[in-house]
Amino acid sequence: MKLKLNYKRTALIGFAFFGILLLWQVYDSWCPTFLTDIFARRMYGMSSAELKAGDPGKILNVQWLVGIIMACDNLAALILLPIFGRLSDRTKTPIGKRMPYILTGTIVAAIAFPFIPLFFHANNIVGMVIMMAVVLMFMMMYRNPAVALMPDITPKPLRAKANGIINIMGYLGGAFATVLGIFLKLSDYINVGDEARKLWIIEIPFIIASVLMVISALVLFFTIKENKIAEEMKDEMEEGEKQAAIATPVTDDGPMSKENRQMLLAILGAEFLWFMADNALGTYLGNYVIYYLNSASSATMILTILGGVASVIGFATAGSIADKIGRKWTICCGLACTFCGLLLMCFVGPTGNVVGANGEFSFPVLMYAVGIVRGFGMALVHNCSFPMVVELCSSKQIGKFTGYYYTASMSAQTVTPVLLGLVLNRTLAWNTLPIYSSLLILCSFVVFTLFVKNIKAGKLQNVKGLEALGDAD
Repeated sequence: MKLKLNYKRTALIGFAFFGILLLWQVYDSWCPTFLTDIFARRMYGMSSAELKAGDPGKILNVQWLVGIIMACDNLAALILLPIFGRLSDRTKTPIGKRMPYILTGTIVAAIAFPFIPLFFHANNIVGMVIMMAVVLMFMMMYRNPAVALMPDITPKPLRAKANGIINIMGYLGGAFATVLGIFLKLSDYINVGDEARKLWIIEIPFIIASVLMVISALVLFFTIKENKIAEEMKDEMEEGEKQAAIATPVTDDGPMSKENRQMLLAILGAEFLWFMADNALGTYLGNYVIYYLNSASSATMILTILGGVASVIGFATAGSIADKIGRKWTICCGLACTFCGLLLMCFVGPTGNVVGANGEFSFPVLMYAVGIVRGFGMALVHNCSFPMVVELCSSKQIGKFTGYYYTASMSAQTVTPVLLGLVLNRTLAWNTLPIYSSLLILCSFVVFTLFVKNIKAGKLQNVKGLEALGDAD
């Protein structure tokens, strides 16, 4: 039997990723700066803008607190993701096993999300942190089942290409948030006095993200009928098991083989390290641009767009690259690219060229090259790593193994904000950020190269060319 990827259906499943990355882009771009400002007021009685003008070193002193709050959210996710993964594996409803969690998580997270900037504007740290926790908890209810939906109805040999498509959809969601950040600049809110701060500048991105997330979940609900598709795909899923790129075959009820277990642990260990590196940038890059490079926050958004375009190219090509050299070496190439980009970032500093009304400097051009190289490299990594993990389980355990994947990533994202926050507090040097991330990427490259086997799918008979476009419905 020839296996054929249904591109239309895969793109529709990608609306789940659209909502995830849309919300996460807004959350990661705005919330660390919110926390920096509100902790500066609590510790020094001054806004972060006043500290930046008078004593910028004190801004670094509060980063460990920012890291703790961001890490607490991730710690909750570390507990909740495996729980919701296993629950959804065992759930049976007329609308499927994943959809109830997706709909509930989306609705509650979307309602709570706009309250984060509202409480921040009111200088209410307790309300803000509670809303952040609520959003994150219900996004975890949404995230694991949404991610598991793709491998539920995609044969194993086709999952790398399918993962590329749904990640491209996700990056389109992130692009919406990024464009908002260009026109509604966070630095225009942060770098002015309290009386000049306008709530709508920070509220609109959160409201739009909530609305689009609900729309994306509704598109998913009305177009993807889980139970019907699973029944139609039964024979193809069985054929996919026969062609899987694994050391030993997997069964629904039997124990995991020693070879497959070693492979899983090696992948998760390397994943932990590269997520520590990547999340360090995701958490602190906005502050790095505003408080170290002294540039407008819109520059971060342009950087994100360029990195996103490079990521889309990476996701679009990763599946084909993996077909030729295997998923292992595709990931190794991605880690090598990322390391080169971060090494370049170590040599970037403030330009000193004043261009903004608030005394902001021009954005270093070299950082755009960093964003492009890093975006392409990490796309290769993320595109192939998740399919490698769910390749090692049966169809009845996809939610559970998706939980393993996110346990590794969320563990990293729990540790790294606190660890790097403490490092920044001790070194008082923002250029510690790229050094920290580049060392972790190098370690993940070594672990992945030494301990993960390169197993290519056997007897692969994927349809190609025009034949692959047929029967899209």
